[in-house]
Amino acid sequence: MASRSTDMILTFNSDVGMRTSELDYELPTELIAQRPLERRDESRLLVFDRVSGAVEHRRFRDLGTFIASETLVVVNDTRVLPARLMLERPTGGRTEVLLLERVEGEVWEALARPSRRLQEGMRLGPVELLESLGEGRWRLHLSGEPDGEAPLPPYINEPLEDGERYQTVYAEESGSAAAPTAGLHFTPELLASLDFERVTLHVGLDTFRPVTAETLAEHRLHSERYEVGEEAWARIEAASHVTAVGTTTVRVLESVAQDAPLAGRTDLFVTPGFEFRRVDSLVTNFHLPRSSLLALVMAFAGVEETRRLYEIAIEERYRFYSFGDAMLIL
Repeated sequence: MASRSTDMILTFNSDVGMRTSELDYELPTELIAQRPLERRDESRLLVFDRVSGAVEHRRFRDLGTFIASETLVVVNDTRVLPARLMLERPTGGRTEVLLLERVEGEVWEALARPSRRLQEGMRLGPVELLESLGEGRWRLHLSGEPDGEAPLPPYINEPLEDGERYQTVYAEESGSAAAPTAGLHFTPELLASLDFERVTLHVGLDTFRPVTAETLAEHRLHSERYEVGEEAWARIEAASHVTAVGTTTVRVLESVAQDAPLAGRTDLFVTPGFEFRRVDSLVTNFHLPRSSLLALVMAFAGVEETRRLYEIAIEERYRFYSFGDAMLIL
């Protein structure tokens, strides 16, 4: 795709002094969506105008009503790997391996549990454990391509009948351990009605890892690999208005807008006080408390405004998290 590339990690800091406890909120368990709706664009859409403060309640199929003709919509076209492998140890016990990222060839970085029962050199079917990286992370060798299950988030307790429902309709570039969930609401028809462009960021589970440090300044994201085509960036850079679909898309656009190369790795942690240079509006889902994703939304919409929007969404019984409803921040 891009001719400019690097493996260096680009890091940009904003005001990360806020306390992690400011990312807390109470959510009734029954509002955690356990399954996708029958039709993707039937999900609800909370629309927030940052200038007027107005809030509207619509359906996702109405998104085009709020997208001006000169707006370029940017999506993350990563595809989720069948990365959850259920394997058997030589002693007969079961081990779950979750592939996070291909390092090179057939070498991967992964999570494996129960990690305390594993050791370097152990073979688990098509997997050979090469090196323990700590905190349950392993470097391993996988014979062949991933052939497991979709790695659904732990708060989803129901099996997914159709694995494609955890993929966006525009998913192309395989490499993610989790879906860029804001894009799950699009149908091919809705996407075709918009002027859109693609970027790629392969989502690692660390993106969804709770922030456990006392302040955001103490939290570090693991880097994730991204890529933007030269022609795509030329369109994005020239657009008069850019709507980013999802927090992963935001991280790509804002990394490159701050002179990062068109391909590489980023651990950009967007928090309140961050100066957005290329994203003008945002489509996003409702995120977990104490997550870096919620911090990004607060940076874009405002801390108090985001709290108010989440309170409204709970009062109005919106569905939360990966298979839940969406929000458009103008």
